[in-house]
Amino acid sequence: MRIGYIRVSSIDQNPARQLEGLSVDKTFIDHCSGKDTERPELQKLLAYVRDTDTIVVWSMDRLARNLKDLLQLVEELTNRGVAIEFVKEKLVFDPQDKASPVAKLMLSLLGAFAEFERSIIKERQREGIEVAKKRGVYKGRKRFFSVEQMHQAETLIREGVPITRIAKRLGVSRDTIYRYINIQENKIDLNASI
Repeated sequence: MRIGYIRVSSIDQNPARQLEGLSVDKTFIDHCSGKDTERPELQKLLAYVRDTDTIVVWSMDRLARNLKDLLQLVEELTNRGVAIEFVKEKLVFDPQDKASPVAKLMLSLLGAFAEFERSIIKERQREGIEVAKKRGVYKGRKRFFSVEQMHQAETLIREGVPITRIAKRLGVSRDTIYRYINIQENKIDLNASI
């Protein structure tokens, strides 16, 4: 089987474009950061794949954002008899070939470049935020949990509604609800904190 893996960092990104036009039998899609391998759909994919399957991924950085995780995943999968195809880089790691030395070198080099590129982007972002703060134009992330939502959350919490259901109903993450609860418990000014 050819199994697609797609990862997008945010809800508004279009996952379809990553494997558009490619033939896959099943697809796993994560809507989260690639900072580590603890992603729900990636874990399902790892449990699902079998010997002789091929995992198709648009790009190395979609599978892993750091070189250590990338190398570990590729080695683990190929040792299990699973091939991995990176479309953008035009690389295939086939367990039958036991990954040629050149393919291993390319994986390490391209993975290192992707990790380096990500760290440069983060550094530029931090520098830009610092400059904006000095100019007084950076206000931080906009609040998306309104005062009305806070009151609704408080009511629902008192009624014993599960946190997951509250978050879904209000259109926010569970972390937002937990932050709200923590703020309430610590008597911090809500308007300044969320």
